[in-house]
Amino acid sequence: MSAEETAKVHEEPPRPARGAISAYFHNLIDLPWNVRDSIIRHGAPTSDRAKSQAVNQNFFLHILSARIHITSLKFWTTMGLGVISLMLFLLLVITGVLLMVYYKPSINQAYDSIKDIVFVVPTGRFMRNIHRWAAHGMVACVILHMARVFYTSAYKRGREFNWVMGMVLFVITLGLSFTGYLLPWDQLAYWAITIGANIAQSPRELTDALGVTAIFDVGGFQKELLLGAHYVGQEALIRFYVLHVMVLPLAAALIIGAHFWRIRKDGGLARPEEPVPSHPPALGPSGKDGGTKTWGLMAVVKGKTGNVGDEMANTIPAYPGALFALAAVAMAATAAMLMLGYYFDAPLTEIANPAVPENPAKAPWYFLGLQEMVSYSAFMGGVGIPAIVVLGLALIPYLDREEEEPGIWFSGPRGRKVALASAVFTTVFTIGLLAFTVKFGWLRNWYPDIDQIMITFFNPGTLIVAVFALWSIVSVKLTNSTRMGAIALFTCFFVAFIILTYFALVHRGPNWDFYWLPSQWPTH
Repeated sequence: MSAEETAKVHEEPPRPARGAISAYFHNLIDLPWNVRDSIIRHGAPTSDRAKSQAVNQNFFLHILSARIHITSLKFWTTMGLGVISLMLFLLLVITGVLLMVYYKPSINQAYDSIKDIVFVVPTGRFMRNIHRWAAHGMVACVILHMARVFYTSAYKRGREFNWVMGMVLFVITLGLSFTGYLLPWDQLAYWAITIGANIAQSPRELTDALGVTAIFDVGGFQKELLLGAHYVGQEALIRFYVLHVMVLPLAAALIIGAHFWRIRKDGGLARPEEPVPSHPPALGPSGKDGGTKTWGLMAVVKGKTGNVGDEMANTIPAYPGALFALAAVAMAATAAMLMLGYYFDAPLTEIANPAVPENPAKAPWYFLGLQEMVSYSAFMGGVGIPAIVVLGLALIPYLDREEEEPGIWFSGPRGRKVALASAVFTTVFTIGLLAFTVKFGWLRNWYPDIDQIMITFFNPGTLIVAVFALWSIVSVKLTNSTRMGAIALFTCFFVAFIILTYFALVHRGPNWDFYWLPSQWPTH
């Protein structure tokens, strides 16, 4: 190596130019705006094109189209029930994670950890209250959302499978609420879950009547699968905890994402189609519309038409119109839960005691209708009828194939009359049947030695299902429409659910006897 090359090796590296230091500090100052530009790549949406790009280049591509029809933003189109349900789910996730920090899933520590959350942890009572009321609110909103989708025929025209996914979400929502019910490990939770476990074991009623329980005890298997034992204990608490905080929330999140994606891909929210002009516009003397625009479609169709661009009529950019509407509904739902959580405490009774049963031991309100039917037959009321109802609801889009315009409530005036008549009929029949059973009892009261198999298949619950099915068939005959029959049947079950829930909540007391008011219950 020459001396000149050696000098170059030992030469100091060139110092960075002063301009790079200046550029670094300039980038540091511009950091917030650079981050913003990396998220919003098209800048502020100042035109329709920019607004469309703002939607197409982000997550809302899978939820909202670039433009949305103004009818879809009207309150009575959806009443925001789907968005409210999603917002309540997010609230449940957030508050649930906060509660998990302090909760201990052990039968020796669970109750004390709940008391610590309520009385020791700052804002713990508030978080628990929000979690409780959001859970009840989500169940109610999912039920109402399902009713809205049904009554507006929003399960038709390619939306059939999305209705099925909605039914799966309905079942998961009930599962989330039910599994969370045990976690406080108080008397209310323990005996409510005991009722649920007995319902899971109810097929034994049928196998006992047939004399095959010794070789085919499906009811015992279901109960042990649910509880991990033959009783409500540590195994049940761990199973319910894992289901509540991990398995069911993950399943719900995945299906919610697919559900919203399918709404977008199936054509957006169901709404009535607008009439399309069937005649060309009046042409001006120059062969143009009012002398300003030609309507010829060269190489596409013959003739001239005024329908060019009609698909854009009465639409607005999804951003910011639809986004602001979604944000407003979400904020209103959150505010409602905050108010409920502030003014109303979630219940917490004495610690669970298997030796002191609750009387009456009642399930959560959304299962009270089932509990009323279970009081007549455990198997049909707890397993048979719910399975029939859920399966029937899931198959509605595949059984009702009539071509009709979606988005119209009750499919028009005829459907409103059918729904009203079905609601009146259901109210009179259900209340009359309940009054009859309270006054005169049922088969077991009349014939104490009657076979259990008769009670299983002929009880007020099965009678309700049979009469409602007959009413639906009569509606199909009279209207010559399967859609009207579906409206009649759905309305019957929906109204009966409300009546049975109210009856069990208010009028059932100790030993499941009838009382006009809870104040009339006997005191101990």
